[in-house]
Parts: sequence; structure tokens; C-alpha cells
Amino acid sequence: MTWIGNQNPPGMSLWELWREDFEAHGREFSPGFQAVAVHRFGNWRMSIGPKPLRVPLSLLYRVLNTRIRNTHGIELNYASKWGRRSVIEHQNGIVISGYVDVGDDCRVRHNVTMGIRSAADAAEGKAPVLGNGVDIGAGAVVIGPITIGDGAVIGANAVVTIDVPAGALAVGVPARIVDRTAR
Repeated sequence: MTWIGNQNPPGMSLWELWREDFEAHGREFSPGFQAVAVHRFGNWRMSIGPKPLRVPLSLLYRVLNTRIRNTHGIELNYASKWGRRSVIEHQNGIVISGYVDVGDDCRVRHNVTMGIRSAADAAEGKAPVLGNGVDIGAGAVVIGPITIGDGAVIGANAVVTIDVPAGALAVGVPARIVDRTAR
């Protein structure tokens, strides 16, 4: 990731990010796009200086975020770092903790959980960090203070608790690294 902190990428307006996300989601108002748009709004509202001005925006964010969670089953915390052009492909059962760092051009499918292992990990900010171009299969669980390298693929229903090198394929419960050239 090229930016630091719980914020949208610097130098890009909220409208530019929404336009880029809309194109990445196939130019449709899919549930995934709606969740990412609300996430971007949640980050943007935190840049509003005086707290009294931020209050109505925070209330609007909570209403929108709750609607996305209850209607589409996508829980994408505003405090997580969501990369540019990263896509939530299918709705339902997606939980992404506020500590997760997702790189650019990633794909996340339904029933994916990414987050911390325990409250102690939360206190220390230990959560998954996904590189650019990571593809996460349906039902996968990525949990704990791990790093998923650029271009890695996480297989469907894999439970990943170890670092995955760039370009690798992780499958199984618990996940193990498989040679991608042996497909």
C-alpha cells in the first residue's frame, strides 16, 4: 500500500475513488460496490476537521453501513485499509475487520472472513496484510498477524494462519502452500 493510516489514498477525491471503484465492479451498482462506496465515505468523513461538523456525517455513515451489513451481508469496517480497484465479487457473509490492510486490485468472494485472532491482537494491531492482486476464494478465512504476498491465490474454504509468499497458492484446512506451476 502506498498510504498510511485509516484514510483513502492521498491526492484522490472521494468522487474519483468512487468512479474507479464503479469501473472495477463492472460498471454496476452491485452490493460489493455499495459496500466499498460506503467504506470510502466512512474514511472521507474522518477527514472533516471540526467534530461537530463530522457528527451528522458519522450518523449517515452508521445508517448506510448498517443497511449494507443487514441487506447484503457485507461488513467492511471503515477503519480497514481498502486498496484501489479492489473488488468484492459476491455478496453475503463477508466480514473484514477494522485492522485489515487490503492491497490494490484484490478480489474477495462471498463468505470470506479476514481479521484478528484475539483481543490481544487487536490491541497490538496484528491483522492480515494483503499485497496487490491477491485473489481470495469463497469461504476462505484469513486470520492473525500474517502477510499475503502480491499475486497470491487463497483457495476456496482455506483457513490461512501462515504467511503466503508472493505468487503462491494456499489451499486446505489449515492452509498449506502448493506449487502453482503444478496445476
